[in-house]
Amino acid sequence: MQPTDFQPLAYVYQPAPGPARATLLLLHGTGGDERDLLPLAARFGPGLNVLSLRGNVQEGGMPRFFRRLGMGVFDEADVVFRTHELADFLPKVAAKEGFDPAQLIAVGYSNGANIAGGLLLLHPGLLAGAVLWRPMQPLVQQVPAFAAPRPVPVYFAPGSHDPTVRPAATEAYAVLLTQGGYDLTRHDAPAGHNLTPIDLDGAVAWLHAHFPAAK
Repeated sequence: MQPTDFQPLAYVYQPAPGPARATLLLLHGTGGDERDLLPLAARFGPGLNVLSLRGNVQEGGMPRFFRRLGMGVFDEADVVFRTHELADFLPKVAAKEGFDPAQLIAVGYSNGANIAGGLLLLHPGLLAGAVLWRPMQPLVQQVPAFAAPRPVPVYFAPGSHDPTVRPAATEAYAVLLTQGGYDLTRHDAPAGHNLTPIDLDGAVAWLHAHFPAAK
């Protein structure tokens, strides 16, 4: 893997109407795109820039952030490559658009939550915070050694009736992040894999508690 192999990601950038310290990094689920989560961004408050990305991988015409081998089975070599590709891209787009790359708060759903998890595992100092809606552990066969340089807050929101992930795997992932030094707030939504109003309300309340300037 060489940085010369990395490709830029398509994105939409929306600066806050006034001065903003932090930037929401929106990461869609399978089949979404860079506009998929934009309608939710305003709920987090006016004091945030918004950077929404489109994954560089196609699966049957549907954008994703990394390849998978089957339902719930990830191509972990591609997870590693795409995570490094994303980490390489973020400071470049920050320089272009004029926001602080040290104040990125990822908000990811499903596949987007999983690439955000890749950043937490492989680049533990990169994100200021993360919302993981319906997460799965992105690296299982070769879990990297990692340690968060500070107790980065993470909102961890599995679905209690989600058929795509085993409860034991969800529990193991939560333990892994906590043991790695992340400040995990867990909320199991009474839902399947779909995103619900409860998920959004909980994430907004969590973000305002940890990043009050967003209000």
